[in-house]
Amino acid sequence: MKYFETEFKISGPEALIQDARDVLAAMAGDAGYETFEDTADGIKGYVQQDFYDEDALAAIIADFPFDDITIEYVTREAEYRDWNEQWENEGFEPIFITDECVVHDGRHLPAKTCKTMVEIDAKLAFGTGTHETTRMVAQQLILSEPCGKTVLDCGCGTGILGIIALKHGASHVVGYDIDEWSADNARHNAVINGVGDDFDALLGDAGIVEGISRQFDIILANINRNILLADMPRWRPLMSPSGILILSGFYASDVEPLTTKASELGLKVQSHQEDGDWQCLILKNYS
Repeated sequence: MKYFETEFKISGPEALIQDARDVLAAMAGDAGYETFEDTADGIKGYVQQDFYDEDALAAIIADFPFDDITIEYVTREAEYRDWNEQWENEGFEPIFITDECVVHDGRHLPAKTCKTMVEIDAKLAFGTGTHETTRMVAQQLILSEPCGKTVLDCGCGTGILGIIALKHGASHVVGYDIDEWSADNARHNAVINGVGDDFDALLGDAGIVEGISRQFDIILANINRNILLADMPRWRPLMSPSGILILSGFYASDVEPLTTKASELGLKVQSHQEDGDWQCLILKNYS
């Protein structure tokens, strides 16, 4: 398949540059970009040519949440690279979500056996546990004791969160992602972890679950602030009584608008976690 390469030049206070890289990668990932590389003055992102949307990219730059950061970008056709082969040659080292939950790929096994072993064949999709936001959502998911509960994973990526939920006893998981590769990869990872029968991975945005008649005890969303704010009203009717919504993918400055939106929807903050500059909110339905 053919890719476009977009080179993003990030200008602003040096202290914000790395955070801006992380946020830009997360936002561009929601627009179909599959992998990124750091450059001397920003990042370089790769997107399948069929998925490239210039208007969506311009909107991401216009809505970028850092007032002191300026982003310029140039898109060109990328030199051919076998991305699957590159990933398979590199993989990732085991990542401990908790002392008893570890995520690993097929080539790098953890030094010790844990109660919950999750194997992820990432195939370019976001979600191996390396990022702070993924780890926080996974930790809060485990703390929520998902045994016997239904789970919705919004922007499921590799399916890592839904798989962790099922390995902790969840009764059923529905995940969705706007990227076809990610939806396929989530199904694949569910199968290799032995939970494929209880994991439905759908292709689409939040609109795809609006017609689902079931309610969910736990809803997970590790996405950027703008999508969280836009989609929270869609997720709210899907929450069971006493259900929880676990959000991450945003910074401290985003907490107030998110908690305000939650209050408007009848949700209350149950707890709040942070890891470095990244934040995680756990919202509860008390209706």
